Amino acid sequence: MAGDAGVQRSLEEAWPADLPAADARQLLAAGRALLRADATGVGRAAWPEVFPASGRPVVPAFATARFRIQAAIARRDGSPAKAVVHLVWAGTDRGGTFTDLRITDWHFTRTAPRKGAGIWTPQPRI
Repeated sequence: MAGDAGVQRSLEEAWPADLPAADARQLLAAGRALLRADATGVGRAAWPEVFPASGRPVVPAFATARFRIQAAIARRDGSPAKAVVHLVWAGTDRGGTFTDLRITDWHFTRTAPRKGAGIWTPQPRI
């Protein structure tokens, strides 16, 4: 895990923070949950706009016990209403191959606020 701290530090040094702390926290939590749902299948129902129900069971590419997020940052993505969560992760796939330093980006847009701060909405991957 000591290596994970180095990966986190490298991300933060390469891409300086540019979001309010509350937005960054919200985006990081959502980005981590999306990545976990995408890789392991756990929690996909919470994100129907990203993982539409197909009626078929999801066979996860990675077992939950063999999946780890090594580092994550949230940054603006061209405008104050757009953001990207950049995640570096490790996992062992169904075939038994372990790979670390995998990279996944999740893009978000801010919806208009109803009461208080706006809500960050994940964008489906193309």
